[in-house]
Formats: sequence, structure tokens, C-alpha cells
Amino acid sequence: MSTAITPTLLQKLKNGQNVYGTCITSTAPMWPAAIKRTGVDFVFIDTEHIPLDRAELAKMCQIFKALGITPIVRIPSPDPYLACQVIDGGALGVVAPYLESVAQIQDLVGATKFKPLKGEKMYNYLRGVEEMTPELKQYITNFNAATICIANIESVPAVERLDDLLSVPGLDAVFIGPHDLSVSLGLPEQYDHPEFEATVRTIIHKTRARGLAIGIHFSLEPERQIKWMKEGANIVVHSFDVALFVQRLQHDLSIIKQAAGDLPASDSGSFVV
Repeated sequence: MSTAITPTLLQKLKNGQNVYGTCITSTAPMWPAAIKRTGVDFVFIDTEHIPLDRAELAKMCQIFKALGITPIVRIPSPDPYLACQVIDGGALGVVAPYLESVAQIQDLVGATKFKPLKGEKMYNYLRGVEEMTPELKQYITNFNAATICIANIESVPAVERLDDLLSVPGLDAVFIGPHDLSVSLGLPEQYDHPEFEATVRTIIHKTRARGLAIGIHFSLEPERQIKWMKEGANIVVHSFDVALFVQRLQHDLSIIKQAAGDLPASDSGSFVV
């Protein structure tokens, strides 16, 4: 019998491996088991834009974690107390949105890597003003061994300060928010625009050069994910449950309607994302 231990998602990322996941918005009880069959490594649960309460979120995190799927939660704002709250509920990864300053990254690192410490003592340790005892350092390291600290980079100011943001010790990964980034660039939803692509390429290359993992969330065709993986992205955050359901159902119904004569052949296979 094999006694090999499955590596955590964080270990995979530190090893430079690719990891795969999708965004989940449904709280339906049979959904986690269905997601398990897809072979994803993680699920991205967004509480910034999706109306999920704390109890619902905790149930989702606990179920996915029990199934061996890493729950990564985006909190509504860059608040370290919210980060601690979702970890208490079962999240193994925390994404803070729209980070644009070193202080915000440090706050996120403090919440995800120094838990359960808070307050003045935590900030002293975080900024190197005070040193932990060996016993406390080992405890904190073990306590947070599987927790992933992820920054959303999705604005022009964040890109301009990227070198400083990526230099904060304890940061594990970056998620690029393509929609917000395109809007910040003045190119709303122009994901094929040369300036947008150049900016994404810069973020990916700089992040990977720091030894950090990076992903970009697209609900469009999978070829976009492949394109950015070729540039160095190793976290695939592909689509979300609602989009995938709509895409597949529209596709199947178009085939059925065409066969029944209820859909012109020219409309076959054209579906929204």
C-alpha cells in the first residue's frame, strides 16, 4: 500500500507545478461532488461580487476541503480581519482585491502567515522590529503551513508599483483581474488589445521572476488560458459555474433545435460566454 502524501496546493505552487480550478457561485449541496469529478485542484469562491453569507461560505469551504479540493476565497475588500474570518471558516487560500500598496500586501501576509497573531505584536514581527522566540516561530509556521496568500493585481497603479508589491515576504501568488485591469487601462473588456496584452505579459513575467505563482481568470474560450500559460501563468482559474452551464446548454440546444428545424443552420453553435 502506498504511503505517499498528496502535496498541498501551496506545495505544488512552490514546486512550480501547474494547478487548475474554476470559480464556484452555487451553494447547491450536490455541486461539490460533481466538481470533484472534474479533477480540479481548487475552487475559487468570490465573496467580493457574489452574495454569500459567512455560514454558506464556511459550509462550502469545509465540504470542498473534505473532498481534497482547496478552497480559495476572495474577500470583499483588503481587510486583514476578513481574511482571518474566511480562514476560520475553512479557506486555505485568501485573495484580497485591488491591492495597490505595500502596506495592503503586508496586511494580507500578516493575516494569512502570522495567524493567530494580531495587533501590535504581529506588526512588530511582520516588519522585523521584534523577533519571535524559536518556539513561537515554529508554532506560527506550522499553524499556517498550508495557507496561501494571493494578491489581486488589477489596476494601473498596482502595475506601476509591481516590483515593490512583489517584494513583500510571505506573498505566494498573484491573480490578475482582467476585467478591472482592462477598465483601469481605459480599454474596457478589450482583452486582445496590444496594450492590455503587454500589461498582462509584464505582470506574469515579473511575478514568475520573483518565484511566485500567477493566474488569470477568464470565462472565455480555453485557448486564452493556454496562451497565458505559455507566457508563464501556472494557476488556471477557468470560467465559473454559471457561464459553463449556459455555454454547454446553449450549445446542446442549438444542435437539437437545428435537427428539429427550429434553428437556422447559420445560428448553430453560436453561443455567449
